[in-house]
Amino acid sequence: MVKVGPYWDVLRAPAEVGERALVILGDASGAVIADYGLMYWLIPAGHAQHWRGLQQVQALGAHGAEVTYVGVPPVDWRAGPRLHWRIPVGPDRYLTDAARLREALVWAIAAEPAQGVTAR
Repeated sequence: MVKVGPYWDVLRAPAEVGERALVILGDASGAVIADYGLMYWLIPAGHAQHWRGLQQVQALGAHGAEVTYVGVPPVDWRAGPRLHWRIPVGPDRYLTDAARLREALVWAIAAEPAQGVTAR
């Protein structure tokens, strides 16, 4: 477990939304942690405080009243469903630009299939 805030903040989203966001981001995504149906993007420290109001996404950072920790897998854990790197961390892939990620998540949430609707 690593404390969120000193080095980076985290955005957490359901895996279904996260997978759509990854397609939108393409190579612009930084490292992504996955764990049992959730995805975690690492973003620059201090940026989580600007994420209020985006449905299905939780921002975790030092701005909150409570100290938050996130599980960070060893670099070679690349398969799930348990804690693993969905997009591995590396020298050229670490933090995701917060503005680009927000835009991708907004589109990914909007593209979510309507619940309770079946195709005919």
